[in-house]
Amino acid sequence: MPQEQLDTLCYKIRERLPKWRDIFTWQLFKILLMGQCLSALICGTAVTSQYLASVYYLNTPMLQSFINYALLGITYTMALIFRRGDGNILQILKTKWWKYLLLGLADVEANYAVVKAYQYTTLTSIQLLDCFIIPVLMILSWFFLKTRYRIIHYAAVCICLAGVGAMVGADILAGQEQGSSSDILLGDGLVLLSATLYAVSNVCQEYTVKNLSRVEFLGMVGLFGSVISAIQLGILEHNEVSKIQWTWEIGKVQQCEMKILSGMSVRFDFSPLSLALILAGYALCMYGFYSFMPVVIKMSSATAVNLSLLTGDLFSLFFGLFLFQYTFSGMYIVSLVVILIGFIMFNTVPTLNQALALSSEEGGCDNHATEFDNNSTQGCVDEITCAQAEQDQIKSQVNERQSTCVVINSVKM
Repeated sequence: MPQEQLDTLCYKIRERLPKWRDIFTWQLFKILLMGQCLSALICGTAVTSQYLASVYYLNTPMLQSFINYALLGITYTMALIFRRGDGNILQILKTKWWKYLLLGLADVEANYAVVKAYQYTTLTSIQLLDCFIIPVLMILSWFFLKTRYRIIHYAAVCICLAGVGAMVGADILAGQEQGSSSDILLGDGLVLLSATLYAVSNVCQEYTVKNLSRVEFLGMVGLFGSVISAIQLGILEHNEVSKIQWTWEIGKVQQCEMKILSGMSVRFDFSPLSLALILAGYALCMYGFYSFMPVVIKMSSATAVNLSLLTGDLFSLFFGLFLFQYTFSGMYIVSLVVILIGFIMFNTVPTLNQALALSSEEGGCDNHATEFDNNSTQGCVDEITCAQAEQDQIKSQVNERQSTCVVINSVKM
């Protein structure tokens, strides 16, 4: 084979192979870092919930959710009230109130179902079945957002689920399988229901933040979530809330012994003030999670965000080593590395969202969404133009070489 053809073939192979700087970009690093920040916030809600359940024996999931939705309503719903034009809360309620009502209902019941499932099934089952949200998300995104995945995306999801399997296996080997088994089928059904409702909420969130506004989504969720959770709180948990002792005279000081890093046992006194602080810590972590998640979804997708959240259980286990005397297993580190590898693989190749592209072209977006879509479109046009220019340059070089060969052959003849 002539050297010129070999050079052309090698050039084509080198051009087809992805370069390291094209894979590990600053955008990927930001998505990875922000996704792990979301996992840390989820870990904060898990640790505070564990304290409320194990130390105070407080079983009020709707009270905890109501505080979060109330904070969202105070900030983002108030922002919608002071808006002008089509983005005003009155205009939104006139046209889309029933959509946000269903969205708020799905979000509230998803939070309630997963907390309720801990009473009926084991922690291992919840960790496994909670991953059901990822295939449901991919299916819903395929039909409603017209998202098209590639083989590398399916492989990345399988790798992440393998990491979760390693984590569950480590739990079983370490003897940390917690939870009652009085009615396992009911508990597993609640987990699957929660995962499905979370998937519906996340798909609606992705569509809203990429086409309308993050403030509109959070404001409407805060408004309807507060109303729904308040009604459900009054019906289901009014007895539990009335039993909480808030006064200094009546409230009994509870004690808990924990081992710190040095190995010493320290006894802590828990007063009503610490109960309020733990509730506030849970509410702030959940509020930060809800406020921060739309930003990450706009940069990537709902599926990618939920893949990054798989490390949240691992972070909770790491905290449990020092706070709740869990047994350490080397499989935790392996699981963390495997999940991160799968998450990086998923984000190296972007997905195509046809529904989001069409809706952005039709209008109805706010300034931020429009600017984002225009920049993305312009970037794609620039990439296509550069690719066509490179192809034209290669063709011209090949034509010049062929014409040169013809001239040389004619001279020889």
